[in-house]
Amino acid sequence: MGMPMEFNTMIVTKGKEVRIDENTFELSKDGYRVYPIDIPIEVRKTMSGEVTGQAVVQKLELTNIKTTVTYQLINLNSTN
Repeated sequence: MGMPMEFNTMIVTKGKEVRIDENTFELSKDGYRVYPIDIPIEVRKTMSGEVTGQAVVQKLELTNIKTTVTYQLINLNSTN
């Protein structure tokens, strides 16, 4: 049985993102997921949570039923 592929139009971090440098982050998720590349998409901590910012996906790696997405934060919404 093949692994289903998910198409995501936002990045949901659940607080598991890892900072690579000042504005670049990496996030690993279980399963295979495809994100739009080179266009701004929303970043949220949870699916129904507030938008924490906007990011541009720079790289997608799909290996061993895991997806690693590397993205650059381009706009950060301040949290109160």
